[in-house]
Amino acid sequence: MSNLRVEKHPISPFYPAHARWLFLGSFPPKQERWAMDFFYPNFQNDMWRIFGLIFFGDKNHFVDVDKKTFHKAAIITFLTQHHIAMYDTAAEVIRHKDNASDKDLEIVSCVDIIEVIKNLPDLQNIVTTGQKASETLIRQFALNNINITSPAVGSYVAFTFDNRHLRLFRMPSSSRAYPLALEKKAEAYKTVFLSL
Repeated sequence: MSNLRVEKHPISPFYPAHARWLFLGSFPPKQERWAMDFFYPNFQNDMWRIFGLIFFGDKNHFVDVDKKTFHKAAIITFLTQHHIAMYDTAAEVIRHKDNASDKDLEIVSCVDIIEVIKNLPDLQNIVTTGQKASETLIRQFALNNINITSPAVGSYVAFTFDNRHLRLFRMPSSSRAYPLALEKKAEAYKTVFLSL
């Protein structure tokens, strides 16, 4: 237990102008596993392959296969053009095992999601990318008297906050540990962008 320490979130939130979508994971993996300095940095994570399949029909559109990294500049340009924000639900965690698994994360403090929503006036859709992110977000909402039933994986629930109509989508984890083929994950994520 003595080796356990609190880790603070190492990446600044990405909030492009007029963001209409907010993707929320749980917490980044340890930096030694990063292939780039941005969200979903682990080369084994399929988030950017999912985006490549959905928007370009090519899982490697944002992937530098030879260098085993991602095209960060292209990702940021794409997210900015499509008004997609990125952040996580946990601000501080304790990692109980030396891995990136959500089940081994103890959340010490959460991101203030109410403040995040207030700072994104054009926001219409919140997308959680895994079970822990979904559970953490719904608990945060409950603490602020916003009671939402967790949507089934691949679907959404509508709710009202501060006179704004929003949707919460619960998507499958983009981690390879989640037992679903990449193409099936992309099909689920595609529903987010077909919703408007």
